[in-house]
Amino acid sequence: MKIEDVRVHIISAPLENEFRFSQGWVYKRDSVIVEVETQGGICGFGECLCHGRQEPFMAASFIEQCYKPHIVGQSIFDVEVIWEKLYNNVRPIGQQGACINAQSGVDIAIWDAIGKVLGQPVYNLLGGRYRDKIPAYATGFYRLRKENYPEAAIKEAMTHKANGFRAMKLKIGFGVQADIHYIRAVRDAMGYDIKLMADCNCCYNQANARRLLYEIEDVKLEFLEEPLPPEDIDGYVALRNLTATQLAAGECLFGKQNFKHWLARGALDIYQPDLCSSGGFTECKKIAVLTQSYNTALIPHVWGSGIGLAASLQFISTLVPTPLCDEPIDPMVEYDRSSHPFRLDLIGGKGIDFINGCLNVPDQPGIGVTVDRKVLEKFKIN
Repeated sequence: MKIEDVRVHIISAPLENEFRFSQGWVYKRDSVIVEVETQGGICGFGECLCHGRQEPFMAASFIEQCYKPHIVGQSIFDVEVIWEKLYNNVRPIGQQGACINAQSGVDIAIWDAIGKVLGQPVYNLLGGRYRDKIPAYATGFYRLRKENYPEAAIKEAMTHKANGFRAMKLKIGFGVQADIHYIRAVRDAMGYDIKLMADCNCCYNQANARRLLYEIEDVKLEFLEEPLPPEDIDGYVALRNLTATQLAAGECLFGKQNFKHWLARGALDIYQPDLCSSGGFTECKKIAVLTQSYNTALIPHVWGSGIGLAASLQFISTLVPTPLCDEPIDPMVEYDRSSHPFRLDLIGGKGIDFINGCLNVPDQPGIGVTVDRKVLEKFKIN
């Protein structure tokens, strides 16, 4: 069965509640939705990750100008062949960043179409799932105008706890001393029965990150995410194992070629590729094999619409625990609770349920959810 068309939908909406993190203010939510249509009119959907301050047009341009001519007419079952050929075609102009980000949405859409053609969820196509529900941690804690901190964060944490979350991730990166006070205040309010993580979004150098790790060791964070920029692999190597706090990163790393260097250096405790940015199912399953070969945890980054979330649940369900044992330490799924105009509306609000601190893995064909075309058209800007 051949691919007849590839369509790109750029969707965008202003935020009702603008929010801030360590890299600045976020005023809108964007996404690049990729639609692959096969013979017979079966359509698969994928998503290219758009960070809060990232414009969506570059990934869309890659797909329309560089990838579509090489995809139309190909068999949907040549998904691995398509991935490698697309990567090779753009190798002279980019082996990371926007080119892999764009490929990710295309790849997810093709796998979704394959699943729909075969009547199987993607997790079956990838070899089966280890779990049908995945513990979720709440991502949020962005800074809002006219709020006082850490008081507002404590209130938000209490809300997440009341809603059933047993793990949550703080946004930090507003100065080392301020971060120390903030993390301690939330931990004191929450107690130690909640898993607590913190994300710096690449805002510190090695010296400041080292001080932060030492000062909060007794707070017992599950992990500290992206304390350094992704270019500083030597800094991550130096920070790892200084304290019991695990070191995590990976949303700004792209493809197996990049991850292999970090694994070989032993730079991280937890690797966080984003399915919608690090290469889609085809590439991320290879990254998962690499992390398994190093007996190292993989907990994907997830931050997008319901399409990206559904696809990520399919992928995470297939991840083997490292190591496999009778009482394994399973991966978690990141569940963004920040302001978002079309997160679940885009999939009709159906297919993904949060129950007792976990997200279910959709078991319908493909990525397991149905895109609401009315919502797609409502927010489309291209």
